[in-house]
Amino acid sequence: MSDLKRVIIDDREVEVPGAMTLIQACEQAGIEIPRFCYHERLSIAGNCRMCLVEIVGGPPKPAASCAMQVKDLRPGKDGAPPVVKTNSPMVKKAREGVMEFLLINHPLDCPICDQGGECDLQDQAMAYGVDFSRYREPKRANEDLDLGPLVETHMTRCISCTRCVRFTTEVAGIYTMGQTGRGEDAEITSYLGETLHSNMQGNIIDLCPVGALVSKPYAFTARPWELSKTESIDVMDALGANIRVDAKGREVMRILPRNHDGVNEEWISDKTRFVWDGLRRQRLDRPYIRENGKLRPATWGEALQKTAAAVKGATRLAGIVGDLAPVEAAFALKGLIEGQGGMVESRTDGAKLPAGNRLGYVGNAQIADIDVADNILLIGTNPREEAPVLNSRIRRAWLRGAKVARIGAVADLTYDVAEIGTGRDSLAWLAEQDHSDKKDSRGVMIIGQGALTGDDGAAVLALALKTAEAAGSRVMILHTAASRVGALDVGATCEGGIEAALGADVIYNLGADEIEMPDGAFVIYQGSHGDRGAHRADVILPAAAYTEESGLFVNTEGRPQLASRAGFPPGEAKENWAILRALSGELGNVLPYDSLGALRAALTAAHPHLADLDEVAENEGAPLPEGELGSGDFATPVTDFYLTNPIARASALMAELSARAAAREAEKIAAE
Repeated sequence: MSDLKRVIIDDREVEVPGAMTLIQACEQAGIEIPRFCYHERLSIAGNCRMCLVEIVGGPPKPAASCAMQVKDLRPGKDGAPPVVKTNSPMVKKAREGVMEFLLINHPLDCPICDQGGECDLQDQAMAYGVDFSRYREPKRANEDLDLGPLVETHMTRCISCTRCVRFTTEVAGIYTMGQTGRGEDAEITSYLGETLHSNMQGNIIDLCPVGALVSKPYAFTARPWELSKTESIDVMDALGANIRVDAKGREVMRILPRNHDGVNEEWISDKTRFVWDGLRRQRLDRPYIRENGKLRPATWGEALQKTAAAVKGATRLAGIVGDLAPVEAAFALKGLIEGQGGMVESRTDGAKLPAGNRLGYVGNAQIADIDVADNILLIGTNPREEAPVLNSRIRRAWLRGAKVARIGAVADLTYDVAEIGTGRDSLAWLAEQDHSDKKDSRGVMIIGQGALTGDDGAAVLALALKTAEAAGSRVMILHTAASRVGALDVGATCEGGIEAALGADVIYNLGADEIEMPDGAFVIYQGSHGDRGAHRADVILPAAAYTEESGLFVNTEGRPQLASRAGFPPGEAKENWAILRALSGELGNVLPYDSLGALRAALTAAHPHLADLDEVAENEGAPLPEGELGSGDFATPVTDFYLTNPIARASALMAELSARAAAREAEKIAAE
């Protein structure tokens, strides 16, 4: 028997599932219903009353469409479908009344409010409100909250929609915000005046339908109509969150999330959202050459000649792909270095990921599989630090009833975790168990880089994959670097891994700032920031950051996505692929493309799956050879969430957040 119900909305008959709410049914019929408290990804509150509709034959007052299901509607005469009206005189009068109440205490802040121009209250007051107020008494005022350095509050503007409260408790997993008081004394506040301790807190800025919660770093810097908006991809972790980069002239002013149900839904982490000030500081904007132990500014011609001379004179040549390099740059570096008889490596953290076996370095699970999983096993990973948006997805699965277990370091993940152990002996014990009872359930095993970076990383991976196969579980390899999967896809690996690459006498460092370069080697550094790699370099070639060039990035589930250019690199800095193409000409071994389009054509001809943007390929792979497990606990790959890459380390705001997090860790609580 079908669960579909027929309902007539504004003279249009639609057939929708009975469990759907009226507001969803109206959207299905193409009718927009105003709302403030309702949000598709949060629980229903039903407290703003803006979404009122009239149910013909129902109660003599309008009903909240967000809180009433289609199956609760009574059929009409002779079994006719129920009738709902969204623009009747009753509804119009009700909405005007609600809007009048909402504006009773709302301040006239529009000229100086950061939400101006993209404010739901402004838009809906224009569309559904009236042009007068019958309220003559003084307006109520509330004290502003101190929620920390990210979210600025203007609580007099608050309309008590409780979106921020529901997000922090349901998605972010912190219980700091709530509502106190009743009537005119009702206000949103934080527990004992605490600041927010979450790396997802910036999302409440987007959720707030008025100007009560706004971005503190962005405050009073730009208006939305002054900004050029570019759709792009985030590189702060390997999740590949879809973002929108808003720039004013040459400067990035803010970064916002874009909706993508299969990746990040409509959330991003605080590092993704607020790292933009790091794009302005410590930038490399001209080439440098080291002479007599000191770096001096040089022309591009000098720098490329010096680089070419070093590459030609190398006895052992190596190229290293850093964490933020687009696929095109990794592909071009591989062509350049291997064309000179050298080797290229991208596994800079030493993870024993199998070259050429996509099942072994990507897995076969999609991010969306977490939504329907019954069992989730975490091995050597802390997703709250490595991929906060993915962690919130695991939390939602746990709230739905999924069981989460962990082998690895103990940490608060915002949900209950069954602890199996902290290291290799626990994985060996788990592999010996009978998993036949799990065959009928849906399982996802998430393997982090902390489990794969030891000397026995290959053996750990082989045993984990064998255990997953025995349990009928899908596997996700959770990477920490945005460029890693793409670089592995184009074969940027060598025999002996990163240790072999660091043994070369000439090293071409493509933005690898997380590793120490060996003494005695001649180092060419190509990157965007004056970080560890540039400090050790003999030649510096300034390159574009991720917002300044178009590039492909493949996320942790193997989904190729295109990041678009939102601005231009500073000074004399150039796009990564263009630098490598120019150097190949200097070497007399010209790479066979002279435009980004031609490079992409060569790239997709060699690796066809990279042409399928936003598609996740089904990965097949041979079983990995089993090795001998070592002993000890799994490592923690991310020790400081806020300072994982050169852009973040150049950000003053990330430094402040890191210091605050360290201070919280050091605090002793009363029971200790």
